[in-house]
Amino acid sequence: MADWKAYLDEQQGRYTDELLEFLRIPSISALPEHAGDVRRAGEWVADRLRAAGVEGVRLLETGGHPVVYGEWLHAPGKPTVMIYGHFDTQPADPLELWTSPPFEPQIRDGRVYARGASDDKGNMLAPILAVEALLKTEGRLPLNVKFFFEGQEEIGSPQLPEFVAANRELFACDLVVSSDGGQWSETEPAILVGLRGGVAVEIHVRGPNRDLHSGMYGGAVQNPIHALAAILASMRGDDGVIRVEGFYDGIPPLTEEERRQIAAPPFDEEELMEDLGVDALWGEAGYTPRERMWARPTLEVVGVWGGFQGAGIKTVLPSEAHAKIVCRLVPGQDPAKVADAIAEHVARNTPPGAQATVQRLGFTADAYLMPADHWGNKAVSAVLTEMYGREPYYVRTGGSIPVCTLFQRHLGAYTTNFAFGLDDERAHSPDEFFRLSSFRRGQEGYCKLLHRLGEQQS
Repeated sequence: MADWKAYLDEQQGRYTDELLEFLRIPSISALPEHAGDVRRAGEWVADRLRAAGVEGVRLLETGGHPVVYGEWLHAPGKPTVMIYGHFDTQPADPLELWTSPPFEPQIRDGRVYARGASDDKGNMLAPILAVEALLKTEGRLPLNVKFFFEGQEEIGSPQLPEFVAANRELFACDLVVSSDGGQWSETEPAILVGLRGGVAVEIHVRGPNRDLHSGMYGGAVQNPIHALAAILASMRGDDGVIRVEGFYDGIPPLTEEERRQIAAPPFDEEELMEDLGVDALWGEAGYTPRERMWARPTLEVVGVWGGFQGAGIKTVLPSEAHAKIVCRLVPGQDPAKVADAIAEHVARNTPPGAQATVQRLGFTADAYLMPADHWGNKAVSAVLTEMYGREPYYVRTGGSIPVCTLFQRHLGAYTTNFAFGLDDERAHSPDEFFRLSSFRRGQEGYCKLLHRLGEQQS
């Protein structure tokens, strides 16, 4: 341990300079004009893997932004772990809200400020540097390691399902370790074991064949906005329970152990209400706020439009109205079946005089849940406990990371999270930053984790 730790200590100045160089590349995957920069970031990652001593490094074409692959496979009889991360970033707008330009990284008070600093360039660089330290000081790795770094995570990884399915043999592994994520706090570790899935639909309600004079026709013709409001109101009860038939089909009940794990991390309802500017929390009866946010499904109206939107008044009965719905789903739910159930509910609850159609939107993801006692999590828990002096929380998140279910489906491998970003680091917002202490902690953590995983039996 002393050798690789001493090596890391000696290299921190160089490693920090490299992180700044990496952050200067505006690898914004959502903007076509930055496609070349995303590729340039991928080439930078590939070069850095080669410099670390990783073999078989190459850029793989996906039909969109590329994937960088590398491997070190000289540990017969040991597990194979694939380290995942992404080198693309969110757009940086609005630029005027940044203290310093988003792609001109600056270090202030032990923090590096730049777009992508925490999400995910600082986090994903750490395991590369850890592998270099181990190879330079020990001459080998304690297990077989592959690398999978993508350039399209921030746009939903649209090409990856077909790409991973077509390259199962290349990416075959026993466990995926994600460098995209974080810890509970600077002093409290956490292991992410669950993410909600999702599906999105758009409802279109039509009435008369044109906008009508509200005085001449009002009271005799169905108003599509009223019809839409009635449809939306029918979907959820006053107790927060979703009234769409079949919506909850297949969901197993939360176990007592799961509820205990969800309740373990600190949670202050009053603080949350104050932060959000609301006077009460609300949701599905029989569940705590955190259970609702982490482990129960939702149906949320996220957009509604129809009729006249300008200043003043226009006395028109509109001919159509529309709404967007996003559902967050939990294990046991099938996104396609949920979308079909919503369509059937809309058909049953459309008032006379209106016609409604439901259209699937692009967002869809299966829920992900990893057993807390999986051997990969046991290794992560042991390392985090050693590093923080306390056992980690087992947490879930209400968001979705489709790549976790993608690897599980096509590779049969769970993804355990091992990253060191923190919630206050303004990911996706102006003045994003990453603590240099976390950057260093990640390097040491990966050295320890790879050794621990090399001792595990899958």
